[in-house]
Amino acid sequence: MDSKLVQKLKPYILIIFLQFANAGFGIVAKAALNQGSSHYTFAVYRNAFAAAVFLPFAFVLERKTRPKMTLGIFMKILLLGVLDPVIGQNMFYAGLKYSTATFTAAMCNLLPALTFVLAWALRIEKVKLKEIRSHAKIVGTLVTVGGAMILTFIRGAVIELPWTHKSNDATSSTSNNSHNDPIKASILLLGSNIIYSSFFIIQAITLKSYPTALSLTALVCTLGALIGTVLTFIVERGNTAVWALGWNARLLGYVYGGIVASGMSYYISGVIMKDKGPVFVTAFNPLSMVAVAVMSSFIFAEQMTVGMVVGGAVIVIGLYLVIWGKSKDQKLVQLVQQQHKTATPNSLAKAADKEDDGSEKISGHNAV
Repeated sequence: MDSKLVQKLKPYILIIFLQFANAGFGIVAKAALNQGSSHYTFAVYRNAFAAAVFLPFAFVLERKTRPKMTLGIFMKILLLGVLDPVIGQNMFYAGLKYSTATFTAAMCNLLPALTFVLAWALRIEKVKLKEIRSHAKIVGTLVTVGGAMILTFIRGAVIELPWTHKSNDATSSTSNNSHNDPIKASILLLGSNIIYSSFFIIQAITLKSYPTALSLTALVCTLGALIGTVLTFIVERGNTAVWALGWNARLLGYVYGGIVASGMSYYISGVIMKDKGPVFVTAFNPLSMVAVAVMSSFIFAEQMTVGMVVGGAVIVIGLYLVIWGKSKDQKLVQLVQQQHKTATPNSLAKAADKEDDGSEKISGHNAV
């Protein structure tokens, strides 16, 4: 195969692999929680395995480029270690426990819109109300919220699938059990998405002063595992059973979450973003939702409802409106950067004014 064609197809192959890998984690995590895994220990073990994988590579590969640690940088890394590994992941797993894997995957598509709102509130994101691209981001955000409300409050008729119809009665305790609480799940998943949005913004700020991404990830996972351990001992005091490990779905969830969902996912996203930017990565998120829905219907015999399908579709429409607006921002920034290379002093001033109309790019694992 031609090398140029391989290079052209590489980002698409990697992003499709990444989305299916993330979908697999949603299934594995749900299976682990169904087996009684505590979401506190789930977060601890996931970050512990991730740290064990990242630390050796960070130590060897970035030992010459790693900047000096200062109190300011450490406080930012400590904040990152609390936000995603402790608060965000615990809220995510708790929300997954009260819902289905498909519902959770659909709610995760709110992340780009919430990141935009938070960045706008912090004045990192510049919005020009006269620009169509800004209209798209604002309307897209409102549409995703509307889709989340449909997903939460409207159930509708059950969509019968051939492979779930026969096992609906036998598996009702798994897919529609007493633990299912869409309102509580929505609140927890919305909270986790807000935390993740904050994490991505602070991560982008931290990388400016501590640009060694591998070391940053290793430190965040390590601090998250340590802080999460303390939290788990406080919350689950006296309950040593939550720390038990065995050859079951719980262990698979911990290892898969640490190595794939944290390790490979962070690395592959970074490789793709260097070439295509964060908008490209986020644009494929709905693929993970579809993959989760299909796999859940086979593995857990999850029942699809009209409300779930409509709500998920509305969220995806809103997501792509936000992505379209962000893609226009990115093209504007690239245009300004090209002008800087061949500009005169007068045109540089004009280009700077034009760049102010765009939005600053937020680098993050799944942020736009």
